Amino acid sequence: DRATFRKEFMGNVSHELKTPIFSIQGYIQTLIDGGLYDAEINMRYLKKADKNVDRLVKIVDDLDIITNHESGKMELNYLNFDIILLAKETISLMEDKASERDISLSIKKGFSPSIKVSADYSKIQQVLINLLSNSIKYGQKNGQTEIGFYDMHEHILVEVSDNGIGIEQKKLPRLFERFYRVDKSRSRTAGGTGLGLAIVKHIVEAHQQTINVRSTEELGSTFGFTLKKS
Repeated sequence: DRATFRKEFMGNVSHELKTPIFSIQGYIQTLIDGGLYDAEINMRYLKKADKNVDRLVKIVDDLDIITNHESGKMELNYLNFDIILLAKETISLMEDKASERDISLSIKKGFSPSIKVSADYSKIQQVLINLLSNSIKYGQKNGQTEIGFYDMHEHILVEVSDNGIGIEQKKLPRLFERFYRVDKSRSRTAGGTGLGLAIVKHIVEAHQQTINVRSTEELGSTFGFTLKKS
């Protein structure tokens, strides 16, 4: 029920915020205790503290996006644009991150070279970034992630598929919940906020469209969402 969900959510928020806060506190304490004057330590610890501040900012920004949507404040700026072009642009943004994990990103072949949709350009880019980011995080070494497009008359179905570690069936229903993590240790070390998929769902639903997921352990996952053609 709602009260349990709220309680769990608040517990998760404090847990997610505590980790970077305690790290920052530890680094600053070391600097105060004399580390500041140690050339081996000072810059290294300041950089580590800075990284944790970035993490805090990212969590707060992501929470902001979700809160705005839930209070009906997510404003959509509809444009007519080519979704294939946007997908190519997003792939080039994510390529460095993917190559660090030896994962190749590509557009599935065999579709028309251009599809115009009516949606909020930057928010749909955020959806693609979050989905690609996830597929990289849970990908296998030398893995692949493909973005495919399927014609559904008035709509277009966009699918992001990978051959990564996959997700247990029993975990699929909770996947889009805030701070729900399939693999806690892996998602934290990869620096996720645990809010990426919740944001994806909010953005897609704000467009009055749907998103779904299918997955098989050890074989990979596919996230699909619809958009209205322009």
